[in-house]
Amino acid sequence: MPSTTSILTNLKNKYPQFIFKSNNNFYWSYLDNTIYYDENSPHMSIFLLHELSHALLGHNQYDYDIQLITMERQSWEHTILLAPSFDINIPDDLIQNTLDSYREWIHSRSTCPKCNATGLQIASNTYKCLACNDKWRVNEAKNCALRRYEIKKCT
Repeated sequence: MPSTTSILTNLKNKYPQFIFKSNNNFYWSYLDNTIYYDENSPHMSIFLLHELSHALLGHNQYDYDIQLITMERQSWEHTILLAPSFDINIPDDLIQNTLDSYREWIHSRSTCPKCNATGLQIASNTYKCLACNDKWRVNEAKNCALRRYEIKKCT
């Protein structure tokens, strides 16, 4: 596998329409057309291709958590297609572990804070429990602690 420096240079040359910027996290920002990357990551090249895939696929924003999972899956499928042209091997368990982290994130968000049953997302960041009818809001919490706030019922 080529060095991460040569891959980054190659990506910058091949995709000049995007900005590549060092950061503590990997993510694609459609707002500033920038692919952020963690240069200290042991899988930097793989995650760079993954974020590039988000950009190439036109992934912007989402309203429902399930849309995020769909975008993540699509991006990994596209990353697998890109990898051979950059001489990068992607372990399947890395992809599955990453997707599992999103699945766990969604499960945590959809767990009712009142009775611990699984709820249904009814709006962006808002859930309703299928068991006790409670409603709650959640923060974005992809890179910080998840918070769930019960929505008080008006009487």
